[in-house]
Amino acid sequence: MELAKRVQSLTPSATLAITAKANELKAAGHDVIGLGAGEPDFNTPEHILHAAKSAMDEGKTKYTPSSGIPMLKEAIVKKMKEDHALTYASNEVIVTTGAKHALYTLFQVLLNPGDEVIVPTPYWVSYPEQIKLAEGKPVFVKGEEKNQFKLTPEQLEAAITDHTKAIILNSPSNPTGMVYTKDELEAIGEICLRQGLLIVSDEIYEQLIYEGEGHVSIAQLSNELKERTIIINGVSKSHAMTGWRIGYAVGDATIIKAMSNLASHSTSNPTSVAQFAALEAYTSSEDDLGPMKAAFHDRLEKLHEWIASIPGVYCEKPQGAFYLFPNVQEAVQSNGFTTVDDWVKALLEEEKVALVPGSGFGAPDNVRLSYATSLEQLEEAAKRIKRFVKSHQ
Repeated sequence: MELAKRVQSLTPSATLAITAKANELKAAGHDVIGLGAGEPDFNTPEHILHAAKSAMDEGKTKYTPSSGIPMLKEAIVKKMKEDHALTYASNEVIVTTGAKHALYTLFQVLLNPGDEVIVPTPYWVSYPEQIKLAEGKPVFVKGEEKNQFKLTPEQLEAAITDHTKAIILNSPSNPTGMVYTKDELEAIGEICLRQGLLIVSDEIYEQLIYEGEGHVSIAQLSNELKERTIIINGVSKSHAMTGWRIGYAVGDATIIKAMSNLASHSTSNPTSVAQFAALEAYTSSEDDLGPMKAAFHDRLEKLHEWIASIPGVYCEKPQGAFYLFPNVQEAVQSNGFTTVDDWVKALLEEEKVALVPGSGFGAPDNVRLSYATSLEQLEEAAKRIKRFVKSHQ
């Protein structure tokens, strides 16, 4: 049986092979340190767990509106106002089955065959695949390491064609952890307005910024930019709720309505109990973020120092998220390997450290390391990587 063409073009996840090998080694009794995690290593806070249980006990286990329960949408409206001074109505909000589904649904309602979306590299692995599934065309623009992997206005201007419909901005970034400044966003925003582009602003890591001026949403910069921006966010990273699958999109009411209509024929609605858990996350006065953010910041400082001391490894220090994205090309070459992917595979086999090769993010000279694990594990991983590099020189 022949599969649909839309799935035949999908690129397999860059993490699949390395994850499968790591799991195989773990099953065989090896001490594998995995630095591929894309989620906080903290459990969901207790008061959120209790809120979910109460929702179950109270029978809140039925279908909800496709766009989310009204109380959660109002809580998101309030959050946008308090955190970013952005005013939205509840019909400009859709709650989705994770931020990933918000992005998927947005591209489905936005793109026609051949429409182009500018995707700065390095990129989160699902952006290009979701664009292709909507019959659009991802147009990759390389974020240079010397510019902290960020897109410049000149690069954006050069990439725009008559078919360009949107641009994706991800700040803080997965995989780099880099953050766009207000000035950088203003320059990009000016071009987007002049060229009539929609801005897809993925802000899922907004709460995890440790240095600099903090998070700035491009939608904050002017009413005109707000009207052309769809913000994607959720509770996964900010409240350690990855498995609950609650994300959301806010923006133009016409687009949000189309997304809601599509969701009604796909997921029906996000899980009811998870929505009530997210409601608690956004309405409680508990400080869920403080201790987790402090731990991540401490890990960033130490891990960056350890990784930067490894011969042949160059690592820009990020300001947010929970990843390092070092360039290891010099180490790869001095170690006698042809590609970073081969180097990563050998590192796992010999030293039992699992990293994610940068090829899956559009940056084949780099690797992604997650510091969403204990300091002890991170220190041991850094020692093993350094030992591996030195042993092959």
